[in-house]
Amino acid sequence: MNNTLRVLLLAAGPGLLLAPAGPALAQTSAPRPELATQTTGTMPLTLQQAIDYAVKNKSSLLATRLGEQTAAARVGEIRSAGLPQVNVAANVADNFKLQQSLVSFPVQQTVLTSADVAAASAGEKVLETRRLDVPPQPFAFGLQYAANTSASVSQLLFDGSYLIGLKAAKVYTELSRKQTQQAEIEVVEQVSKAYYSTLVARSRLGLLARNVQRLDTVLYQTNETYKAGFVEKLDVDRLRVQRNNLVVEQQKAQRLTELSVALLKFQMGLPQSQAVQLTDSLGAAIIDAGTLRQRLGVGSATTGGGADGLGAVPTAPAPAGSTPDQSRQDQQAALSGARTGQLAAAFNYNNRIEFSALETQQALAGLDLASRRSGAYPRLLATAAYGFSGSANTFGDLVAFRGPDSRAANGFANQNWFGFGNIGLSLQIPVFDGFRRKYQVQQGRIQQQTLERGFETLRQSIDLQDAQSRATLVNALDVLDNQKANLDLAADVARVSRIKFQEGVGSNLEVVSAETELRSAQTNYYGAIYDVLVAKVDRDKATGELYNQAKK
Repeated sequence: MNNTLRVLLLAAGPGLLLAPAGPALAQTSAPRPELATQTTGTMPLTLQQAIDYAVKNKSSLLATRLGEQTAAARVGEIRSAGLPQVNVAANVADNFKLQQSLVSFPVQQTVLTSADVAAASAGEKVLETRRLDVPPQPFAFGLQYAANTSASVSQLLFDGSYLIGLKAAKVYTELSRKQTQQAEIEVVEQVSKAYYSTLVARSRLGLLARNVQRLDTVLYQTNETYKAGFVEKLDVDRLRVQRNNLVVEQQKAQRLTELSVALLKFQMGLPQSQAVQLTDSLGAAIIDAGTLRQRLGVGSATTGGGADGLGAVPTAPAPAGSTPDQSRQDQQAALSGARTGQLAAAFNYNNRIEFSALETQQALAGLDLASRRSGAYPRLLATAAYGFSGSANTFGDLVAFRGPDSRAANGFANQNWFGFGNIGLSLQIPVFDGFRRKYQVQQGRIQQQTLERGFETLRQSIDLQDAQSRATLVNALDVLDNQKANLDLAADVARVSRIKFQEGVGSNLEVVSAETELRSAQTNYYGAIYDVLVAKVDRDKATGELYNQAKK
């Protein structure tokens, strides 16, 4: 029982509707319709549907759930030790050479002399008995053919390790479930990032297509102006070079979008041959950055300053009992990207599945230690057995199965099968095991101490991940604010440059330069959007909210 329990215990720009300055990721709250395993046509796919499909069909998760089923089977194995154990046995033997045993017994002999005979003839009683020394003689017991059959039942009445094993069964099942949940969180993270990557790539591809159309219009107008003799051929050639570069960039973006879709299918566990259509828009995944900054307790890059450097930081109202100095410290910590005192107090390590799983492992270690100590307790079983045995000189006579009422031709009993049965109690008391249990208990205590040290390491790791994800998200929001401002400026400069060129007061070189700067600003803006989306997913994972949001 101890070995079984031990195995159990030891056993993841222009033409585009832009969001307000400083957008951030938000989980979509769209309905969650059931998603078929595979369709013959194009599969419509929201983010939530992609997550649901991956949680149900990702091969790595299916393997993890098989491990969960294995854990459930091991728990059943532990519980089965407390149920009645029934065994049926039968055997037949041909004793072609019977084993003999030496038997020693006394032999007495009567000796009469001639005088004794004469005395006896006269009517006198004469008898003299002498003991003879006879060596042990060999005898064979049994017949050539023998057989027996029996059924035995045993029921465990008391075993300390079994009682502890029953408690460990529930804890072990819980640990297996948490390990599966941890794997699901990894899948949710991977699918979310792949889905957002595809959204960004698809939106940028659409913007490039509109840029090509707009540039074609400018190129056509410039070419017509050249034919009229108002511009040089060099101006037309510059625009053609710019258009060729833009078309190449569009082709690269198309391949990148296809690669993003392929990555999304892989993270979902979806066959690559299945066509998909992402139904969520990039705008549906965006919320106002001010709300997110308020939740983070930080100010923006443009409004977080002031006369004292803290003028416009969007912080929550100070709780009753807090001092102005504490509020100022929290604001300064927020601007530096650190966790404020209020947020640190509200942070719950149990929101992280890793911490919860480690607590479950600690509980298992405690039960393992108790199980090792229980090896000193006695073990009590109730036993019962009943069966039949028979023997005969020939096999045919053996299988005749003659009972107690059977008689031979001469009237003598010739029974060849006899029944037997017993009931009893079996008490096993460990007395001395060579200090084996002592060293097992020492190992269990060391394991507990190791897990206790692991808690502190895990807390520090979670604190670091929380600080890193928070700082990364704040930095990504600041970069996005800046890139949005740059995009607005670049779009306005390109618009004015085109107007000046069309009115004849600007140069073609100015238009080309402005369009180049606009495309660079667009690329940087979409890159910043993706960074914010990824940073928000990492932040939700660090705070333990990613899994709960995916389950909504």
